[in-house]
Amino acid sequence: ASDLRTATLPGSLDISRSMFDLRSPPHKFMKRYDSLSSVPSSTSSRKDSQGSNRSLDTITLSGDERDFGRLNVKLCYVPSVEQIWITVLHCKDLSWPSSCGENPRICIKGIITLPKPVQFKSSAKEGCNDIEFMETFVFAIKLQSLQAVRLVFKIQTQTPRKRTIGECSLALRELSSEELSHWLDISPPSK
Repeated sequence: ASDLRTATLPGSLDISRSMFDLRSPPHKFMKRYDSLSSVPSSTSSRKDSQGSNRSLDTITLSGDERDFGRLNVKLCYVPSVEQIWITVLHCKDLSWPSSCGENPRICIKGIITLPKPVQFKSSAKEGCNDIEFMETFVFAIKLQSLQAVRLVFKIQTQTPRKRTIGECSLALRELSSEELSHWLDISPPSK
């Protein structure tokens, strides 16, 4: 093994920046290796649950498992004023039926599933690969009431007509006074 600290490759960067800064592209002279073997990772494979070796690139999803996108939200509970803060950040890789058109207007409807449900809705944005909402909703609700319920998000089109195209949810059991970020997988709407 050579000492990378003394490598004099043209245009090479300091090891602490080039090896560990994932934002910069890999150096053209470097090959990445799996941590426990000397096999270049581009040729490696993993065993799936049935024990067969399959390249990660060859796994395809059936219709039920395909990706409907993900929703990023932040939650925080402020005990001193008994408030829940819900921030809808953005929606990534959202897919919608072709009947909704190319760029439908999309909004997020939230429901806190209390006996008397608390509902809120984001403003509508043009549908694209990464829809940024950045909207915060604040409700005064006792922590004990919240810990037994769920927060449900319905992804809806506003144009050409109002329609729920996906949904996701999370339990509010473990609310924290520290703002925590959650990535939720969007599923097809329940019937």
